[in-house]
Amino acid sequence: MILNWNTATETNNSGFNIERRSNESEWKDIGFVPGFGTSSESHSYSFIDANLSAGSFAYKLKQINFDGSFEYSNEVEANVTNPAEYLLAQNHPNPFNPSTVIKFSIPVDGLVNLTVYNSLGEEVAVLANKILPAGSHSINFDASKLTSGIYIVRMTSGNFTDMIKMNLIK
Repeated sequence: MILNWNTATETNNSGFNIERRSNESEWKDIGFVPGFGTSSESHSYSFIDANLSAGSFAYKLKQINFDGSFEYSNEVEANVTNPAEYLLAQNHPNPFNPSTVIKFSIPVDGLVNLTVYNSLGEEVAVLANKILPAGSHSINFDASKLTSGIYIVRMTSGNFTDMIKMNLIK
């Protein structure tokens, strides 16, 4: 879930606490985005709430001033649904150095194996080999100990198999 918001101006803005709740829970702090202090310019903000399972969620911002005073935004409702199909997305960024993000989706709970191979077909990393809930997922791959070159990511889950090519440039 990507949350986006804008300000027209800001006065003593330390930043924004992002709060979330589901039908079964109380409000919970899930992140903080720094503000721009005092500014007469408009600013755009964004926050990614990753790895959510399907369900209904409410979000609100707690804008906090440098003196500790705060003000809440209105609540925003969001529905997260499970993907309809398996997907292994192209990593981003690509080419990369030294890390990249690999995103994938599974429509049902199941065992997911995500393995990285070098251009000779040798296994260099296992990023996931576990049962994951249905939904969209992302994994950060740190290749700082690998040499420059082409790497293959292979994802298997259920009867699904797919591969992507990644280019590590140091």
